[in-house]
Amino acid sequence: MCGIVGRVNFNGHAVSAEILKESAYMIHTRGPDDSGVWSERGCGLAHRRLSILDLTEAGHQPMISSDGRYVCVFNGEIYNFQDLRNELGDNSFSWKGHSDTEVLLEGWARWGTDLLDRIDGMFAFVIWDKYKRKLFAARDRMGEKPFYYHWDGQHFGFSSRPTPLFKLFPGLSVEYDEQALRLFLESGYIPAPYSAHKEIQKLQAAHYLEVDNNGVKIQRYWDLRIIQPAKEWVRRSEEDLLDELDGVLLRSVEKRMVSDVPLGAFLSGGIDSSLMVAMMAKNSSSPIKTFTIGFEEKAYDESSDARVVANYLGTDHYCQHLCVNNLLDLLPNFLNQYDEPFFDSAAFPTMAVSKLARQHVTVSITGDGGDELFGGYHYYQIARLLNPFFSIPTWMRGATSRFVGLIPKHNFKLLSAALKQPNSARAFAFSRSIAKDFRNILSNDVLNRTIGLGDLFEQEVAEFPSGLHASEEGMRLDSLYTLNDDYLQKTDVASMAYSLESRAPILAREVVEWGMRLPVNWKVRGTGNKYLLRKLAYRYIPKEILDRPKRGFGVPIDSWLRGTLNKWAEARINDPSYFEGLPLKQEAVQSLFKLHKSGTRNVHPLLWAVLMLLEFNSRSRSD
Repeated sequence: MCGIVGRVNFNGHAVSAEILKESAYMIHTRGPDDSGVWSERGCGLAHRRLSILDLTEAGHQPMISSDGRYVCVFNGEIYNFQDLRNELGDNSFSWKGHSDTEVLLEGWARWGTDLLDRIDGMFAFVIWDKYKRKLFAARDRMGEKPFYYHWDGQHFGFSSRPTPLFKLFPGLSVEYDEQALRLFLESGYIPAPYSAHKEIQKLQAAHYLEVDNNGVKIQRYWDLRIIQPAKEWVRRSEEDLLDELDGVLLRSVEKRMVSDVPLGAFLSGGIDSSLMVAMMAKNSSSPIKTFTIGFEEKAYDESSDARVVANYLGTDHYCQHLCVNNLLDLLPNFLNQYDEPFFDSAAFPTMAVSKLARQHVTVSITGDGGDELFGGYHYYQIARLLNPFFSIPTWMRGATSRFVGLIPKHNFKLLSAALKQPNSARAFAFSRSIAKDFRNILSNDVLNRTIGLGDLFEQEVAEFPSGLHASEEGMRLDSLYTLNDDYLQKTDVASMAYSLESRAPILAREVVEWGMRLPVNWKVRGTGNKYLLRKLAYRYIPKEILDRPKRGFGVPIDSWLRGTLNKWAEARINDPSYFEGLPLKQEAVQSLFKLHKSGTRNVHPLLWAVLMLLEFNSRSRSD
């Protein structure tokens, strides 16, 4: 895991090595072990290294290919690098070391873009062709590693985070992207290809780009949207499917345990992390190091569940107990590390557990992806409930919506609003939205000029195979957006803040494609979730240990905003300077805050997103 930065001037002007070095230092926690700068004829690349494989000088970056033609900076891990190395052989050149970066570089020299189809890994990398003066960049299939870039027609720059781009391009405009801000205030994250700033974009997952004098070309190289569910799997036996899933996941876990530095795992006590640790234990001759954050408040503490799993699996378990309010101590670092608006408050405990883990290991395995691929979230049950209503006449669905809306409970009001949506994609967007019925905080002009989350989801569903169940649509939408731009960004930034590499075996290509093919009845069944994955976990850990209420990484933002953070929030919401340059209605935000403080309705998700945007705006304008 590393940090990458670079700039190309296609007008031939030199790139300052000193500015490259300073830009890379801005993300030094992503790579504290080594740094390097390379520049030549208008191209400059910089790298910050977190040494994981080949800790010697042979793994230093930027790295030049054996034929001298290509220069590479790479962030991530190629888990099948040894297989690719064997395939490349050593007849035409001599290997300098045993890093996956060298394999990536020589693989590119041999196969070009065909290399992407051969890679099993997480990555954001750049390769500069010195002969053609052409830059190539690619991002992994599920978006585990970030990639931001700027292009103005003559100059191209990139970075692992957006902030270094302002150092690389001193005159770069800080003007906000209205489309990005709208989607942020509806979803809580900024989906690629947008970023908070109009002149900075994010390369989408499973895409690559090429840039030369003729401009930027972007191409998708893999597409989970079009994978067809295997209808014949409905008739397969449960044991047969479990055996196959077991093998697929075990292979992925085994590959992700290859490391030249100490390795461990986050353990919450839930299905996904517990299964990953159990499979790690099966592949290891020594106890796995596991890490959990516990809280003094029982309502948020799941450390006892994790302890039971750790004891059963015989792990070397570490748990740090905090008061929930101790997480507020992380707020300054949170605001510094998440350098574009980010609302997911689970970042706080993720940062805490990353800080704990880094005291003992350099790499940590996570269970990311299990919910999206195998049906874990309650949203899929909502989609399952609503699915039949989108096959009946509109007038009948409207009548049902009005009837449900008469029930004097807030959840039924929201269910009624979801039924009013024209299709299942928009209903899922409404269910997933943090804004719900509070769209009036944005100016009308912006609302008229931009699209909403429902529009975005509806466009994506049009690319899905026909006949998908609404729950399947939801899982694919979450895999494309919520997982990519929220949960994986949360984990990446939180872990990199403490120079810890995180790896997610469930996001391996083989696992994702298998999960996409698995019919929905093996995921969401009755009132249960993650049916097949849960059954697989029971093979490793007794049912009575795993079947406990799951709290997740809950953070009491709602009560903080009424108590501990009340004055902090009030100062921002009542100060016009925080709203300068933003298309927000200050009076509407103030009304939202009053509604929350009154206890009439809990609107903390949207309120917290607004506060994160106000804080980001204040910091951006003062820098």
